[in-house]
Amino acid sequence: MSAKNHEAQRTARQRLAAEREKQKAAERRRRTLIVGVTVVCVLALATVIGLIAANAGKKGTTSSGPVVAPSGAQGKDSLAIPVGEDGAGSTLTVWEDFRCPACQGFERVYRPVIHDLTAAGKLRVEYHLVRLIDHNVGGTGSLRAANAAACAQDAGKFPAYHDVLFDDQPKETEDAFASNDKLIQLAAKVPGLDTPAFRSCVNDGTHDAWVDRSHQAFQDGRFSGTPTVLLGGKNIAQDASLTPEKFRQMVEKEAAGR
Repeated sequence: MSAKNHEAQRTARQRLAAEREKQKAAERRRRTLIVGVTVVCVLALATVIGLIAANAGKKGTTSSGPVVAPSGAQGKDSLAIPVGEDGAGSTLTVWEDFRCPACQGFERVYRPVIHDLTAAGKLRVEYHLVRLIDHNVGGTGSLRAANAAACAQDAGKFPAYHDVLFDDQPKETEDAFASNDKLIQLAAKVPGLDTPAFRSCVNDGTHDAWVDRSHQAFQDGRFSGTPTVLLGGKNIAQDASLTPEKFRQMVEKEAAGR
């Protein structure tokens, strides 16, 4: 064999050996990548399971203790907080959640006309408080805020405090209303509400079981969501053509027909 051919064979063997080493290195990298991805997936799955487990105790839980309705509550099981005169010509039934952005939106648009109509004795509003966001997102802010609103009803300050809660509503994903201190701080915006009796009612969760019963009534009614706003048995919150002026006309027409 000539020296030239021998050199060519040696070079070929070197290239083949180098290629094999390259393939082995690639295989090692592939295996490392697979192991790494698997670990990441397992950790991610563990994190998700952990979050689900953490929220499992927060979602769908009910409050223990006696059902204590707020002062002046009316209707079946005393679940409605009335605002307006008993003899008003029209009644509006509102199911709402203080953490619900859509409820805040409805309040912002229709609050002025609702206030006008109730002040004029033409409309009576029956508020039903639920904790839908607590169950859907997690947390206790809906429950805590509803209990505080019921405490405000005991003090004869429900309408004003109701409006404050919606004016100061946190983002849906921020459970700021879970803090009793925050709810008591907001009570300072309503003259005469921040009293020892109110603070005790808020901190003790006096009306927690009542809020849960109200929420159960909401579920039993198979309503589609909040706000549910019933006038003459129809959920007007689902009427895309509704305006404050049209709402006023509907109320006045219903009142005139009685």
